Amino acid sequence: MKPAARIAIASGSKAFTALAVMRLVENGVVRLGDPVRGLLGDDLPLIDDGVTIEHLLTHTSGIGDYLDEDGDSEISDYVLTLPVHTLTTAQAFLPMLEGRLPKFAPGERFAYCNGGYMVLAVLLERATGGTYHDAVQRLVLEPAGLKRTGFLPLNDLPADAALGYLLNEGDLVNTLHLPVLGNGDGGAFTTADDLHRFWLALLEGRIVSLTTVEEMTRPRHEVPEEDMRYGMGFWIHARHQALILEGYDAGASFRSTHIVGEETTASVLGNSSQGAWPVVEALAGAIEVALGRPDSR
Repeated sequence: MKPAARIAIASGSKAFTALAVMRLVENGVVRLGDPVRGLLGDDLPLIDDGVTIEHLLTHTSGIGDYLDEDGDSEISDYVLTLPVHTLTTAQAFLPMLEGRLPKFAPGERFAYCNGGYMVLAVLLERATGGTYHDAVQRLVLEPAGLKRTGFLPLNDLPADAALGYLLNEGDLVNTLHLPVLGNGDGGAFTTADDLHRFWLALLEGRIVSLTTVEEMTRPRHEVPEEDMRYGMGFWIHARHQALILEGYDAGASFRSTHIVGEETTASVLGNSSQGAWPVVEALAGAIEVALGRPDSR
């Protein structure tokens, strides 16, 4: 393991999905208030016709989740119902997204939803005519200058990418537990350096406009169980001006905190399900001190 190693960040890359969608909003291809039914057509008929793109981005759609984080499954379970090697596009996920009953009416409340971000990935493919991965590369990663960030095939990782270990079952890796390519709800690989580049590019308006950045990082929901707030694709510190990306999955644990006023990033990337959390906890006090001192770095 080296500082330049590329490590998976699980749900941390939901921000890339949100930003790609907002690029389409800025370009007039879609609008936040558009019902998703317009692009879904007859697919996923259980999704309420009132669900909009904004509902999906803010986890307020109420749709049933294909990976329900409130369920009883363990992180090491084999939860995918399709062969993992077939999941190379967002469109390929549709059979897993089918048949999920709504939990509540659109806009009623916040409920973190992986399925909502997979639906956004499907919408990206249909709006752009390409794959989800092509859309994120063109609309987000290239403008941000993230040359070491992307979606790598788990069954053919390059030498500088870290395998993801379950550890609670010997030395098993996560190849059979996750889609072969990450998609709209997470799974990109990145580096600590690229994460800092990402935050700076975002807040300098190089991915989306500063007006859009303000809209995406505006606290919309208090999430007491996480001791954070949520915007649109981004977690926000409960009390301070700090933005957070976080991910947890089979063979991946991750958090990146960016202190906005100081251009300071603290990222912890772990290539096991639990590896990052002791370090995240150890850093938490130092981050709180930094947030409380306007001139600290």
